[in-house]
Amino acid sequence: MNTQTSELKQQCTNAVNESQVLEKAAEILSKRTFGSKSFSSAEDTKTFLQLKLGAYEREVFSLMLLDSQHRLLKYTELFYGTINAASVYPREIVKATLAVNAAAVILAHNHPSGIAEPSQADIAITKRIKDALSLIDVPVLDHIIVAQESVSFAQRGLI
Repeated sequence: MNTQTSELKQQCTNAVNESQVLEKAAEILSKRTFGSKSFSSAEDTKTFLQLKLGAYEREVFSLMLLDSQHRLLKYTELFYGTINAASVYPREIVKATLAVNAAAVILAHNHPSGIAEPSQADIAITKRIKDALSLIDVPVLDHIIVAQESVSFAQRGLI
């Protein structure tokens, strides 16, 4: 058997779990749906983030790093927590923003409980991040909490 056939057989025999399949499907869907589209609508942003964060069983804090036309430069998951909390460090968010020369950001995290209501801690960390990014002239456009019904801080007047 040649090397390529052997490698292909090995790849086929490796078990692929359901979460890996869902993660890849979400990646394909988001590329097809959003491509180089501008994220100027909270509803489009919620849909995109639901695909990215909706299946996690623990809290995940992510960033959408945008160019000056609000097109996605990079989506990154920065912090992973437990079922009801994640430690978030504004310094790391500033570093990630500068690394891709982002002109704006959208913050996001999920609530695995399914209840998207912002906590006082969510509101406080959003303010800290917004203050940190204002020092480098990068606006926070929104903070989306992903759950069964996602919540936009911008739509609620919290940004």
